[in-house]
Amino acid sequence: MRCLITGGAGFIGSHLARTLAPEHEIVVLDDLSTGKPSNLEGLDLELIEGSILDQSALERAISGVDVVFHLAAIASVQASIDNPDRSIDVNVKGLLRVLEAGRTAKIKKLVHASSAAVYGRSPSHPAAESARPLPQSPYATTKLDGEFHCDFYTQFYDLECVALRFFNVFGPHQDGKGAYATIIPIAIERALKNESITVYGDGEQTRDFIYVTDIVAACIKAATTSGMTGVFNVAQGEETSVNQIVEAVLRLSNTQSVVSYGPARIGEVRNSRANIDALRAYGWEPKTSVEDGLAETIKAALAN
Repeated sequence: MRCLITGGAGFIGSHLARTLAPEHEIVVLDDLSTGKPSNLEGLDLELIEGSILDQSALERAISGVDVVFHLAAIASVQASIDNPDRSIDVNVKGLLRVLEAGRTAKIKKLVHASSAAVYGRSPSHPAAESARPLPQSPYATTKLDGEFHCDFYTQFYDLECVALRFFNVFGPHQDGKGAYATIIPIAIERALKNESITVYGDGEQTRDFIYVTDIVAACIKAATTSGMTGVFNVAQGEETSVNQIVEAVLRLSNTQSVVSYGPARIGEVRNSRANIDALRAYGWEPKTSVEDGLAETIKAALAN
């Protein structure tokens, strides 16, 4: 199987590439705005440095491909608030370009990385795919738009598309630097340096955290299951508070770090948990607990 991974030098994409590379032919298209070539070190694959908005780079990358894993995106709520035009360009127009290139190249399947952010203020808890989406940020809106576009291409162009609503993904090599980094990589990086950790809000907000290898398994399941189309949650199916995450990081890293609290971030939901029955019906199951995933992530950070 020849696979294209857009955004394949990034956190999730590089884990996916590392899993697929031993048995499949891999092409990665990444503009390296957040991805790193070092994430792909040692892998036998073709890396094309370019944007999904660059038609020539996209056509080169998708030539002869069977399956596209579309992970390239502006993947931050705050970044989308700071620059909504950029999020729309990359997350909506970029996806449309990939879909159209895929149709022209006659690919067999496209797996699109959507997000739990589409649920937003939805009162459904745990959130099932049938819940009414109520996005709270430009990022969330772009991801919801993407799901509709995937559905259109499935219906009208006979291109099988699956949109996976990733919940809060974490694992080794996730970037803990920059204004848009998330709590787990930040907490681990600072804990290992015995630096203070800032929690935004009261820390009682909850998320459905899922380890990156379970996300990779879901992507591969979606890509290799004939006739599987539509939208699916990918999560642990459990709620964990930010305070619980920070406490676990402090304990597992044996740090002297202290925790402080700052104002809550605009556009973030209070509580999030997924109903994962739909994906389970296809034989996928999360394999790694949050605790075990945190331990593995800390172990990998220490090794580096």
